Amino acid sequence: MQRIVVTGLGVITSIGVGQQAFWEGLLAGRHGFGPVESFDASAFRVNRGGEIKDFSPEQHVVKLNPASIGRASQFAIGAARLALQDAGLNPDELDPYRTGISMGTTSGEPNQIERFNDAFIDEDLERIGPEFISLYPCNLIASYTASELGFSGPNIMIPAACAAGTYAVAYAYDALRAGRAEVMLAGGSDAFSRITYTGFSRLLAIAPEICQPFDKNRKGMIPGEGAGMVVLETLERARARQATIYAEVAGYGLSCDAHHMTGGHPEGRGARRAMEQALAESRLNPEDVSYISAHGTGTRSNDLHETVAVKQVFKDAAGQVPISSIKSMLGHTMGAASAIETVMCALAIRNDCIPPTMHLEEPDPECDLDYVPNQARDHRVEVAMNNAYAFGGTNASLILKKCS
Repeated sequence: MQRIVVTGLGVITSIGVGQQAFWEGLLAGRHGFGPVESFDASAFRVNRGGEIKDFSPEQHVVKLNPASIGRASQFAIGAARLALQDAGLNPDELDPYRTGISMGTTSGEPNQIERFNDAFIDEDLERIGPEFISLYPCNLIASYTASELGFSGPNIMIPAACAAGTYAVAYAYDALRAGRAEVMLAGGSDAFSRITYTGFSRLLAIAPEICQPFDKNRKGMIPGEGAGMVVLETLERARARQATIYAEVAGYGLSCDAHHMTGGHPEGRGARRAMEQALAESRLNPEDVSYISAHGTGTRSNDLHETVAVKQVFKDAAGQVPISSIKSMLGHTMGAASAIETVMCALAIRNDCIPPTMHLEEPDPECDLDYVPNQARDHRVEVAMNNAYAFGGTNASLILKKCS
């Protein structure tokens, strides 16, 4: 079976565009939270978000008309171009029929539904034209990315909510191992959304100021936006072209709790199964894992269930493996989250350094593991496990390792 490696990274976040700015921001503990500007949030009990302020789609979308596609599609194309550039690949020189796109999302292009809803309330649906159908469906994010880059290989959008980015990487990994493609771009993208913000606000799940995963006094998550993309190819191909190899994809695990619409199983059953499957496919033991990228939303339910699941899998060694949540700096970027965290894990392996869990001031006694509080840590990262959990109990664990 072919070995699959990561050779390019592209990322667009509220703390930086491009892997260098992103990585430097994480290690410095910067966060991207501020007052919501993309819509009027004055009616909400909270008004903070992780919006991206410095993204210019015209710098990335060069073949399509940026104004003719949605913001999540713009993010996806931007992250894809950055990943290809980082991998040293010219899209015009790749075999278009052997190069594919695998994407994840939570909401697709929700801004278009919001526009439709506003017109409906105003009893002015005539201002919604036929362009709506070419802007809204979530499959268009992957389709527009392929159209911009000229790729005609496998193309899929996986709307698996907050685990979608990991599902997309898993699909791309399988496509390459099966020989269905030579190069795959995999990741996730989501734009800041009034719909999403309203939903989490009604759940009383949004923190008023900052996101504090695993802290006793945490007050919830903070919605964000962004995109993360990785270039995947076979080890043989990467070595033949002398590419930079960030990490090898060792394996993944997927599961579903089927327990509750929004909450995971209180005993972490699905999360545990995903981690166990990922380890088994990777032919690794829990003690081989150097670092865990936590889903770490900063909600009591998630933090407790994730801690319980890690303890079940790692047992006595659970307290020795460092764990951190970069949502403490980015907020929750929905379907992009685990894709961005995959980029982070590849950088952690490459640089032997772990980003911190910021704003962790008073640890929750029930969350008693090593969450790398408030300061980046130099640490040899041979194996990184990236965990992602979504509404409906959808769980995913991805394992990356140093390539030898």
